[in-house]
Amino acid sequence: MYLDYFGLKEAPFRITPNTEYWYAGGQRGEMLAALLYAIHQGEGIIKVVGEVGSGKTMLCRKLAAQLPGTIDSVYLGNPTLSPDDMLAAILSDLGLDVAADSRQARLAQLNAALLARHEAGRRVVVFVEEAQGIALDNLEFLRLLTNLETATDKLLQIILFGQPELDAQLADPRIRQLKDRITLSLNLSPLTEPEVAEYLRARLAVAGYRGPDLFSPALIAQLTRLSGGLSRRINVLADKTLLAAYAAQTHTLTTAHLDAAAGDAEIRPSAHPVRPMRLPRWGWLGAGLAAGLGLLVFVVWQTRTPAAQPSVAPPRVAETPRPPAPIAVSHVIELARQTQRWLATAAPGIHVIQVASAKEAAQAAVLLGDLNAVTPQPVRVLHGLSQGAPAWMILVGEFPDRETALAAMRALPAASTGVPFPRTVGKMRSVVLPTG
Repeated sequence: MYLDYFGLKEAPFRITPNTEYWYAGGQRGEMLAALLYAIHQGEGIIKVVGEVGSGKTMLCRKLAAQLPGTIDSVYLGNPTLSPDDMLAAILSDLGLDVAADSRQARLAQLNAALLARHEAGRRVVVFVEEAQGIALDNLEFLRLLTNLETATDKLLQIILFGQPELDAQLADPRIRQLKDRITLSLNLSPLTEPEVAEYLRARLAVAGYRGPDLFSPALIAQLTRLSGGLSRRINVLADKTLLAAYAAQTHTLTTAHLDAAAGDAEIRPSAHPVRPMRLPRWGWLGAGLAAGLGLLVFVVWQTRTPAAQPSVAPPRVAETPRPPAPIAVSHVIELARQTQRWLATAAPGIHVIQVASAKEAAQAAVLLGDLNAVTPQPVRVLHGLSQGAPAWMILVGEFPDRETALAAMRALPAASTGVPFPRTVGKMRSVVLPTG
């Protein structure tokens, strides 16, 4: 093998998901933070969609490894399981002896086990992989499991990992109730060319490589085109390219080595084009990631078609757009105080939509300034704890129930960094912090 030849302690591009090689770029780190926060909230079904080889299993394993000690995880990796087999698998993963043949007996056993964990301050999350292969009736059964609850809390949370075909399944009106239960929906996009370069460097560094870049910009561009930005294909091509260079006894990787790798792996340019470079954005502040909050900032792009001008008229110079007027930190603090007073009297079931968060009030001021006029009113700021860390969270709208909030959320303009999610007054009261 080429390990000693390139100064590596282990193979850097194995396709078996190993969380030591976790790559947080390409929005992966942001998605992990959003998933951790959604699990902390403990409501609804979560959906993660990505192409074959985009890194869903790696994200699933990293998420499971990052869960706090008070949350137990169950893994369902076989999409062909019947509802009875699903129940048996969940009970077995929880360390329980499976009841005999009756589905009702197993449901009662699961409910009792979940209630006991709830009383002990624990919760259960079920990770479901290959969800696109689950029959509609069985998906509906999974939804029914989320009905296991106390008067205030869900006892079971479900995360669906699947290929894009999962979205087509969820569009079926026969399971519209399941789709309405989805409170967080993430799309694992392919890596861009600069991200592929970072990905290669990161994996080589974990494997012990300390030399100059092995993959030139031209090689990375060709590798991105061949792989479509999908991490599994990147791993296969990078591994075989290193092997081809080793066979030729050269440390200089060339496109000829990559062509040989692609031919050996029978890989042609991906049918899934790599997404274009993303525009810079304010969202997902590093501090928010540390708190596991990574939520949204709305970036609404409005286009205007200029009126036709006579051909003899001189060209008009476009005016430089004015940035939004800065918002003072004192205004953020005052909004947080108003929110605190509102929480003290509002009904527990009132819903709002959280769209962004930051660790510092000054960062929250920037996010507030970026909100567009189409944002549902009123706009509030919640100063509270999440995952044990203080944060300034931006909330919009006020809705009498979850269905109304979800309808408003679906009508929001597309955001560049993820999706918003609903919150309730009752839950926010338990995390509010004084603003001083």
